[in-house]
Amino acid sequence: MVSKPYQWTDGATLEEHSKRKHKILREYFRQYILVRCQMPKQTKFRLAIVDGFAGAGRYNCGSPGSPIIFIEVLAATLNEINLRKASEGLPTVEIECFLQLNDFEPQVVELLKENIAPIIAGSKETCQKLSLIVEYSSGKFEDLYPKFASRIHDGRFRNIIYNLDQCGHTHVERTTLDKIMKSENSVEIFYTYAIQALITYLDKSDPQAVQRKYQHLHIDPDQFNFLDEKLGNQEWMGAAEKLVFDHFQECAPFVSPFSINNPDGWRYWFLHFARSHRARQVYNVILHENSSQQAHFGRSGLRMLAYNPEHESGSLYLFDQTARDSAKEQLMDDIPKLISENGDNITAEDFYLSIYNETPAHKDDIHQAIMDNPDLEVMTSNGGERRKAHTIKSEDTIHLKRQRSFTWK
Repeated sequence: MVSKPYQWTDGATLEEHSKRKHKILREYFRQYILVRCQMPKQTKFRLAIVDGFAGAGRYNCGSPGSPIIFIEVLAATLNEINLRKASEGLPTVEIECFLQLNDFEPQVVELLKENIAPIIAGSKETCQKLSLIVEYSSGKFEDLYPKFASRIHDGRFRNIIYNLDQCGHTHVERTTLDKIMKSENSVEIFYTYAIQALITYLDKSDPQAVQRKYQHLHIDPDQFNFLDEKLGNQEWMGAAEKLVFDHFQECAPFVSPFSINNPDGWRYWFLHFARSHRARQVYNVILHENSSQQAHFGRSGLRMLAYNPEHESGSLYLFDQTARDSAKEQLMDDIPKLISENGDNITAEDFYLSIYNETPAHKDDIHQAIMDNPDLEVMTSNGGERRKAHTIKSEDTIHLKRQRSFTWK
């Protein structure tokens, strides 16, 4: 399958995978703003957003695209924050947001300007604490990225989000993802990858053609050999997920390898790149609140990508209650094993840093598994013992008890 670009000038159709992506993007971005503006005495937050494949802003059904979603969420969330702060007698916060909107087609950018103008005007009326700096461009994202990066650097924006909702899978080089993630400590990427294009070209007999197709990922064609036709659809998905993830994970400390769960087949990945385990933790929670929107095939505990399709059967993790129950069972074994590998204790902060690139589990399930495990105890920095899962803090220490149940190996 070769992905076709949206026909924005003729009225683009909002496809199911885009609808699911937008829902997750909207809810995550709201949590992002809430977390970044939570300090009681904070009065300002500065943010840069680059929408590299912005489109025209609205679909033919009237639903908003990502540029409008960003502005709507900014205004609504900032009003929510300031209403709460005012009720508590705290100073309100102002958000200054630089929004770079790019699309390859100049006529699409002109249409975007028309569609977004009333949204910008409305945000000024309804949210006076929001300062928007909106700039438009037209061209290939790869060609324009240095200009975007320079603009952000010159504006001294330290909090950065890139939304790279490409139509296909070859428009963003892996080296560019590397550069973005190394540009600042507080940078995140949402990245769409057309997984079905990968499926289509894996069975080609010409290794040079395969290499050309995937040169943006720098994957050796020989590494595709184990994805043979004997694997079932789900097993193949797990193997493909691990293969590509092994390369994407080199771009950032935390990379989500989840795919959009499409009943008509696996078509797209919606990946999230971050440098903070807290960002990944929040993203996992959002996925659980949107069960069945995304999925992962493999293990559900701490080492989700340790699944080997040649030696074990995996399962589809749909972020629903059944998946959470399965995760809890694996977590009861996985957590003490990890701590044992570390010695006999680990700080909660280091524990989070070591797990959140390899687990789809909800943070509440992880905390409860720690608390319920007869071989573990959580101690505060003052030497007290935690009794409730929701009270665990990053500065706590997770210990293996001296007397153990030996229910794990």
